Amino acid sequence: MLTQNQIKEYEDKYLASYAAKSSLSKGRDYKEPEHPYRSCYQRDRDRIIHSAAFRRLEYKTQVFVIHEGDYYRTRLTHTLEVSQIARTIAAGLKLNGDLVEAIALAHDLGHTPFGHAGEEALNELMQGHGGFNHNAQGLRIVTRLESKYPEFPGLNLTWEVREGIEKHTSKYDAGVEKGKLDPNKMPTLEAQVVDIADEIAYDNHDLDDGLTSGLLEEGDLRKGIELWDIAYKQIYKKYGELDKEKMKFQVIKSLINNQVTDLIQETENRIKRLNINSVQDAKSLKKRVVNFSDSMQSLRNPLRKFLSEKLYSNWRVFRMSNRAKRFIQGLFDVYIDKHNIKLLPPQLVKRIAEDGQHKVVCDYIAAMTDRCALDEYKKLFDPDEKV
Repeated sequence: MLTQNQIKEYEDKYLASYAAKSSLSKGRDYKEPEHPYRSCYQRDRDRIIHSAAFRRLEYKTQVFVIHEGDYYRTRLTHTLEVSQIARTIAAGLKLNGDLVEAIALAHDLGHTPFGHAGEEALNELMQGHGGFNHNAQGLRIVTRLESKYPEFPGLNLTWEVREGIEKHTSKYDAGVEKGKLDPNKMPTLEAQVVDIADEIAYDNHDLDDGLTSGLLEEGDLRKGIELWDIAYKQIYKKYGELDKEKMKFQVIKSLINNQVTDLIQETENRIKRLNINSVQDAKSLKKRVVNFSDSMQSLRNPLRKFLSEKLYSNWRVFRMSNRAKRFIQGLFDVYIDKHNIKLLPPQLVKRIAEDGQHKVVCDYIAAMTDRCALDEYKKLFDPDEKV
């Protein structure tokens, strides 16, 4: 039997001096007795997994709307892949894997239905009322909107997990506000690991989904993307000719492995070069420590440009996104009309006096899955649909 004190002893013995150890956590907003067999970060992880917001990720878009096919990634499968990659990196750097896992599992809780198209639509509709950002919404979910405990609102997560959610940064998050949790400091190395793991996951698994959908061609990757060609040659040298599906899987696996290996080695070098010996050493720097080498970054850039031009800007994806925005707009316009307040669930109507109608409607739509939003749209606008 491993007790919580033994977990802390294990962290002190085996984790690096710059890892965020559970014994040094800044704690929770509402004090609770510690669990006898789980660290505070393990407890956070479990609360996130059992949240309603986490379950809803199963039916929220990554790139392809759910009815396009059941092979494609959803927010949930993407989140699990981020968590797996992040834990591997954390182990290589002797960081706190439990904290990494909790942040990874929570990093997309604030996403809307229909992927980034839904977020863009809500942000436009909420101008003048605070806008919309999925990081801020994720923090709002875990601090207030989840309602399971009699003693406190939200999930009462530790400070470090909340900071990781608030400061999550990816290529879609440029210009995100610094937030309230140490606004002038970098996030923990564990949070930085999740951010990079997120990029690795969506770049490479969007490749997989793009190839499966037929929107991307493997031949174009072989001719124009050196990072893909390097991985392809590695697999061909090891196995020779493979059928198309096996080759795709093995190449993408190799792509991820190459990037993770480079990331761990480069970050280790930076930690030594910058003489980082504590959590505060890393947080006090002006830039992030967890990153790729310059040579790997130069290989990754053409791949990301390729995905942007060939997949995210593909006319089929654009049509899905455009339609999604119209769904969000239609739902918002109906719910925001003061004469239609009774269309909202009673528990939401009660919150209007405190939060205002715009914020309540925004919370309601943001929480919807793709399927829920589509069904609600049909009920409101299709005369033949049952209410």
